[in-house]
Amino acid sequence: MGILTWIIFGLIAGAIAKMIMPGNQNMGWLLTIILGIVGAYVGAFIGQVLGLGDVTGFNFGSMFLAIGGALLVLWIYGMVTKKG
Repeated sequence: MGILTWIIFGLIAGAIAKMIMPGNQNMGWLLTIILGIVGAYVGAFIGQVLGLGDVTGFNFGSMFLAIGGALLVLWIYGMVTKKG
């Protein structure tokens, strides 16, 4: 996938992950894209390790893996930036 495709894919995966994750994540659109792109890579890695496939383009399997990875990255981000 090209860089523009990864950016669009990351924005979609990051936005869906933010909607699924409970709580308030005070992040802008740029951090959402970065979270989604990193999440797509994490999801692809986990998918390869578990034998579920890879993030190969705009399809349901790739989106599922990317959203799962983005949820994991978002959870870690929340734990690291937790105030209090």
